Amino acid sequence: MEVSCTDSSHHGTSPAQNKRELLASSAMAASGWINGKVKAVPSGDTLVIMGRAKAETLPPEKSITLSSIIAPRLALRYGSDEPFAWDSREFLRKLCIGQDVKFKVEYIIPASGREFGRVYLAGDQNIASLVVAQGFAKVKQQRQKGDTSPYVTELLRLEEIARDQGLGCWSKEPGAVEASVRILPSLTIAEANPSGTKGFVAEMKGKALQAIVEQVRDGSTIRVYLIPSFSFVQVYVAGVQAPSMGRRLPSVVAQKEVTNNVDADGKASRDAQEPPILGTLQKPVASAVTYSEIPPDRFGKEAKHFTETKVLNREVRIILEGTDSFDNMFASVYYSDGNTAKDLALELAENGFAKYMEWSANMLGAETKRKLKNAELQAKKEQLRIWTGFQPPVTNTTAIHNQKFTGKVIEVVNGYCIIVADDILPGGSPSAERRVNLSSIRPPKLVDSFGESKTIEHFACAAKEFLRTRLIGKQVHVSMEYSRRINISNRQVAANKTNIVDDKILDYGSVFLPPHVGSSGNLLGANVAELLLSRGCADITRHRDYEERSHHYDALLAAYSRAEKAKKGYHAKKDYPATHMNDLTTVPAKKARDFFHLLQRNKRHSAVVEYIFSGHRFKLTMPNETSTIAFSFSCVRCPGKNEPYSDDAIALMRRTILQRDVEIEIEAVDRTGTFLGSLWESKNNMAYVLLQSGLAKLSSFGLDRISEAQTLIRAEKYAQQKKLKVWENYNEAEVIPQRSLAGQNGKETFKVIVTEVIGGGMFYAQIVGDRRLDNIRQELASMKFNDASDTLIAEDFSYTLSDTLEVQPEHTPSDTSEVGVEPKNHVVPLRFKWSSLFKDEVDTLKDEIPPVGTSEAEDLAANVPSDVVPFNPTKGDVVLAQFTVDNSWKRAMNRKSSNVISSESIIK
Repeated sequence: MEVSCTDSSHHGTSPAQNKRELLASSAMAASGWINGKVKAVPSGDTLVIMGRAKAETLPPEKSITLSSIIAPRLALRYGSDEPFAWDSREFLRKLCIGQDVKFKVEYIIPASGREFGRVYLAGDQNIASLVVAQGFAKVKQQRQKGDTSPYVTELLRLEEIARDQGLGCWSKEPGAVEASVRILPSLTIAEANPSGTKGFVAEMKGKALQAIVEQVRDGSTIRVYLIPSFSFVQVYVAGVQAPSMGRRLPSVVAQKEVTNNVDADGKASRDAQEPPILGTLQKPVASAVTYSEIPPDRFGKEAKHFTETKVLNREVRIILEGTDSFDNMFASVYYSDGNTAKDLALELAENGFAKYMEWSANMLGAETKRKLKNAELQAKKEQLRIWTGFQPPVTNTTAIHNQKFTGKVIEVVNGYCIIVADDILPGGSPSAERRVNLSSIRPPKLVDSFGESKTIEHFACAAKEFLRTRLIGKQVHVSMEYSRRINISNRQVAANKTNIVDDKILDYGSVFLPPHVGSSGNLLGANVAELLLSRGCADITRHRDYEERSHHYDALLAAYSRAEKAKKGYHAKKDYPATHMNDLTTVPAKKARDFFHLLQRNKRHSAVVEYIFSGHRFKLTMPNETSTIAFSFSCVRCPGKNEPYSDDAIALMRRTILQRDVEIEIEAVDRTGTFLGSLWESKNNMAYVLLQSGLAKLSSFGLDRISEAQTLIRAEKYAQQKKLKVWENYNEAEVIPQRSLAGQNGKETFKVIVTEVIGGGMFYAQIVGDRRLDNIRQELASMKFNDASDTLIAEDFSYTLSDTLEVQPEHTPSDTSEVGVEPKNHVVPLRFKWSSLFKDEVDTLKDEIPPVGTSEAEDLAANVPSDVVPFNPTKGDVVLAQFTVDNSWKRAMNRKSSNVISSESIIK
């Protein structure tokens, strides 16, 4: 094999310097001297030297035997070395391996092809002279005396000095010769160990074994001597597999063809089916054995060369990891690169010389597996060596680049998805609230007896509660990483390149708590996904090789491994009792009213806001009572759906109380089963916040039940004066404002008409001179009746009857006789654009519409407009009715189930 001259045109040198080095190399080559690097040291007097290759080509190699000297011979596999043979090889190995040298071939033996020459280290140190001076080689006898060259003369002089000093093989110490003989074991590891190879690996697993690599079979398979036993073993590098170097397969070719071996029935005879049986000493003349060569895989030679340059004839540290079904030993191999210990498997994967093998990588630790996997992914992206031309398949994931923002968490959708309000975008912007799915984690799954994978509800709820308590209302840093197309019908990853309507794009990212809150030491703070994994409340997503994943996937895997090892959360494999909540939002209103009496035992209750129906109506969970209720502010109403500022009110409540811990006082329950009362978050009355922001109006009906009524009145008055939101068209000159019960000096005098005495110093009254009373009377008088339908039809009113239940004519019937109400005076609920006071009543009355198909329903459909809902008062209902005695409208209570209302119960 020819060795080319040194190519010195490497990075970091100037063109002039490259030219000078090239000229020097050319001159050296012309004189017979060649530069190279020692790749291997087979014995005490032989070196394998390789040249410097260009680009991705393999360098040429030469095996040079040091001329004029001879070293003791090593045993090949079994038996014994010559005295000092191993010491001689070790001296030369440590002196030359990996070193830059220059050499010159002096002569070649034609019969064997062996090349002999001189080799010099840097600084013109003759390697043969160094070996002879240490007594590890002898100078060959010269054939003709007197024909000794100065080179040989110097070697003889050094040999004489070593002999006189008793160095190396010239040692005169008793027993030194016997001690220098290396006796190789005659038994293999499997034969020497009673339990075989598996037993040996099990005994030595995790222990560091010192070894010297003697041969490299391929990039991921080496053969070593274990020190000090000198057991010769073949070791496969765990976690990776390099391309094959090819092999020879024997093939048997029959020399004679069997013919006419068909019997009379057309079946092959036994002689044709079975080959002849040969004796143990018989020469197999019936067949000849040939070999077929299987060429090396692509980059197989390059991978082998890479491993040789790193570990061949070098000391390595081997940690046995396990065996396969064929008793092949797999181990982690570490070698020294200066003062750094490097993992051979990791180096092969990083440079694109080996593939990651999951089955053997499972023998390794989680951290090592992550490094190998990431190294392979990076090599794929860079298309290094074996990954040249690699094209990852089309996936359902797409990387998201340069999307980072800071915001406040306003909702936890589930244990693995949150909604964050971006600080940069305005609150009313549709994109202000961004849904973020936590990257690379998923709910823990459990495979049932039928083989179906189901989410463990206990830990799904635990994950959601953990995020709620840690994140709601907190500032977080979000780094968006990738998106994935999901089929929303079954929550599975959608097929590639589909345009199904049910597909939805979900965005995934990493969420970090502020640094002062986190405990991980990360500058970004604690990774929320990592916190969930470390508590065993989530499972890690096993991404395919080419899928996008969290940029912090290594940390997530480490957290998952710690939780799994400590058996935290669902890793404990325990059964957890299901938590049952009594949902009063789906039961009849009567059950909610029965529950109201139980809540009266305590004044205040702790709750969590689960959902925002509107600005003033919510769904609350009461953990102490294990119940879920519908809750609404007393006397406070926000704009309805599709009305101006309705979305603003909902947005305000979402950002201030959604999924927060709150306190409530329940004062009453309405006909729909909705509980009425007050709500505080961090000691802030949220009705006050709505009123002060101009997103709600205050109703005086039932205001006396509220302990903080005066605070609410002041909040509404402030919004009116500032003309905020719903009060933007407010004109104080046109409307008599509701005056505070506490004027100057704490007192204010009014002339009123008492309309109802509740008892105990509580009564309802009308302020004399309030112009709204006249307006109400006029509108009531203008109502038209549809006798055919026996239904009261409300005309289009342009005002809001916020005080309808407190309206009273100046003269009230004083008799207590029963007053008959004609059928045509049946009362119906008012339209939605009337006073919000009636909205809950209307919602309840919708449930009382006659069933479809009955005669009542048909009559109603034929005669009543589509926006009118019929109402048949039942016993105890408070209604607005026109009395035929004086044709006046009064508030009344139905005392019987018939259409007779007792005037004694008129509460107007």
